[in-house]
Amino acid sequence: MLTAFARAFRTPDLRRKLLFSLGIVALFRFGSLLPTPGVSYEAVRQCTDLSKSNDSSGVYGMVNLFSGGALLQLSVFALGIMPYITSSIIIQLLTVVIPRFEALKKEGQAGTTRLTQYTRYLTVALAVLQSTALLALARTPGRIFNGCTADLVPDESLLRIATMICVMTAGTAVIMWLGELITDRGIGNGMSLLIFTSVCAGFPSGIWSIKQAKGWGAFIGVILVGCVVVAAVVLFEQAQRRVPVQYAKRMVGRRMYGGTSTYIPIKVNQAGVIPVIFASSLLYLPQLVSQFGGNQSTGWRGWISTYISRGDHPLYVLLFVALIIFFTFFYVAITFNPKEIADNMKRYGGFIPGIRAGRPTEEYLDYVLSRITLPGSLYLSVVAVIPIIALGLFHATNNFPFGGTSVLIMVGVGLETLKQVESQLQQRHYEGFLR
Repeated sequence: MLTAFARAFRTPDLRRKLLFSLGIVALFRFGSLLPTPGVSYEAVRQCTDLSKSNDSSGVYGMVNLFSGGALLQLSVFALGIMPYITSSIIIQLLTVVIPRFEALKKEGQAGTTRLTQYTRYLTVALAVLQSTALLALARTPGRIFNGCTADLVPDESLLRIATMICVMTAGTAVIMWLGELITDRGIGNGMSLLIFTSVCAGFPSGIWSIKQAKGWGAFIGVILVGCVVVAAVVLFEQAQRRVPVQYAKRMVGRRMYGGTSTYIPIKVNQAGVIPVIFASSLLYLPQLVSQFGGNQSTGWRGWISTYISRGDHPLYVLLFVALIIFFTFFYVAITFNPKEIADNMKRYGGFIPGIRAGRPTEEYLDYVLSRITLPGSLYLSVVAVIPIIALGLFHATNNFPFGGTSVLIMVGVGLETLKQVESQLQQRHYEGFLR
């Protein structure tokens, strides 16, 4: 493997792409640590230290994870990649609902370009809304950092607030641009790599907090358990059901086409990390609403604080698992269309051995998809509740590095990027990382 890494950097084109991607990642991390103009850096450090000691990131833990810790520091890149993720998911869901978007999706490259432009516009709009909400909450630090009374924004004039909103929105636009630069001129999917970088940024502190709380014994135990979890995630992420497809021979003019055998790969985890993000966001919503005004310990706000805000409560765990299973089936249903695949196979003379073309093929694909999605949803549920178990056993933070979205993103993006580097190595040397 070390030889493969050396060979990658000896190849001029691949070395240029790798160094370009690493440079963009370094610039992204620099922006995540750069304070927004008008924010008191000393107050932010004071509140952040208090939050670490109390483990009180709470409702903002997911967004802070995807921003690499930039959210709770109110930096230039405080919003991170979350507005783009949200807008991408919204546009993807709207392609099923709005016929115009569905038609654009079928137009090929031109339609994809138009949908990408809509995603950019929606990202900027969401960034304006989220930066405004974040600054409104920052005026009362206790809503973000429990127990913090420091003045995060000393100057609350309209011009200063407008400047901060513009800076955070521009930071989101710059992140989106950096991700597209990596996609065009670097290695791998740019947005995925930036998310990967944000998640990995909190990995060392998450591991070290366990050592400080429980000592070296628990630290080594967590590392060993983490290796097992990562191996299991790799196994499930690579697992797929290959549905065989046979194409009949056909004459087009004087040339013979078809007569080949291939397969349709249906992954066990067809939905990726999206169901976990959806479920977490939906459970965070009532917690966020309960923080606006009123007594936090009485009425419906008290019920939410007791049963929903506590991640280790059995009701929270049950709701979390149920939502993950539901969103897994929902997302797979809108992204994998058995009817469209069956029609395309019939159009080009393809069929599944033993299954008639047309509607029987559609029903068979739907049957296979529903059977393979169930273990995929259960696998996502088990990985997602690992941080909750670690929270009780090791007093770890909510962003436990070997569970939930963290390990899914790190393993998934790492595997995809490694595959792209390996494919380019094989084009030149016929040997990749795996021999």
